[in-house]
Amino acid sequence: MANVIKIIRYLLFLRGFCISLSNYYKLRLFMKRKYDYLIVGAGLYGAVFAYQMRQAGFSCLVIDKRSHKGGNVYCEDIDSIRVHKYGAHIFHTDNQDVWDFVNRFAKFNRYTNSPLACFKGKLYNLPFNMNTFSQLWGVKTPAEAQAKIAEQRKAFDFIKEPRNLEEQALKLCGEDIYSCLIKGYTEKQWGRSAKELPAFIIKRIPFRFIYDNNYFNDAYQGIPIGGYNVLIAALLEGVDVRLNTDYFKSKAELGFIADKTLFTGCIDEYFDCCFGNLEYRSLRFENHSLNIGNFQGNAVINYCEREVPYTRVIEHKHFEFGTQPTTVVTYEFPDSFGIGKEPYYPVNDEKNMKLYCKYQELAVRDSSVLFGGRLGKYAYLDMDDTVEAALSLAKKEIDLRKK
Repeated sequence: MANVIKIIRYLLFLRGFCISLSNYYKLRLFMKRKYDYLIVGAGLYGAVFAYQMRQAGFSCLVIDKRSHKGGNVYCEDIDSIRVHKYGAHIFHTDNQDVWDFVNRFAKFNRYTNSPLACFKGKLYNLPFNMNTFSQLWGVKTPAEAQAKIAEQRKAFDFIKEPRNLEEQALKLCGEDIYSCLIKGYTEKQWGRSAKELPAFIIKRIPFRFIYDNNYFNDAYQGIPIGGYNVLIAALLEGVDVRLNTDYFKSKAELGFIADKTLFTGCIDEYFDCCFGNLEYRSLRFENHSLNIGNFQGNAVINYCEREVPYTRVIEHKHFEFGTQPTTVVTYEFPDSFGIGKEPYYPVNDEKNMKLYCKYQELAVRDSSVLFGGRLGKYAYLDMDDTVEAALSLAKKEIDLRKK
């Protein structure tokens, strides 16, 4: 019996040795296939960074837990219409270098963002310009509009130091614009009363005393012809990409695969939320394919009443001047953030920014990982800011590697 036990122990030892040897060779295999950078997130930030590093001669592996590249700029083809799956994205910038960069990979159309706002069945032009003021008050000249705004603001001169968003907005624009076009939309977006939101969310309210519905002041704007997938595909051409790969579920393997990691997910999640969870707002989308050629005549219409549950309706074909016989519209609903939901907007109030600073301190201590993008930096970034930040980080990394 004792001999049998010895034999069993010996066999178990051999089995364990073989398993360990197998793991050793797997590890050696990973080491041989090692990359310079593991990039977590195949969105715009990760794609730009990967492109720049590859051009400089560094190897990159890009992973994403989703089944597609592009992150939130991904476009889904529905009835030959490119649908902005995660909400409307219009590229705009004043930065000539950024504009020149993205145009190397995709040709952009001349789309001009001119959203409308609906309040109690009436449509108003955005941004706040002479068309808006005429629709609100019947004024016709800039002098009349300026006088009306001054009159409305004067009623709130007693507010010296705004304590919340509502007081800040009333002090900046008066009752009519705030009540019709700001209050309900903002409260839906953030899921709380404007009196509970910090004043700094609205630092200023731009007024344009010209009849111009161009939402952006930037010199350049448009949408890639063929959709954002064209841009992302060009940026990631020749780069190794693994989709349907959750970084946290594959961490044991991925820990050996690269010298450095660029993480574009939630920074608090990377550190196991050790200080607590950062707050986000999420979105929910409902797509409807309609057997008509034109549903609302505009790409984006905002709905400003608190009682209307969605914040805007997007008709995607208008982004590319589509002439298809059918159309696809998306109703965009603001939503709380939780398990299984996408984080869209960081809640950059004082409490969350203090918490973010703690995570940022941890990030600075770890030289093997970089953080980027709106989730890694806990900031709402326009696409041009995203591209500029990724280019800047890539340049910094390339310069470090040359030393």
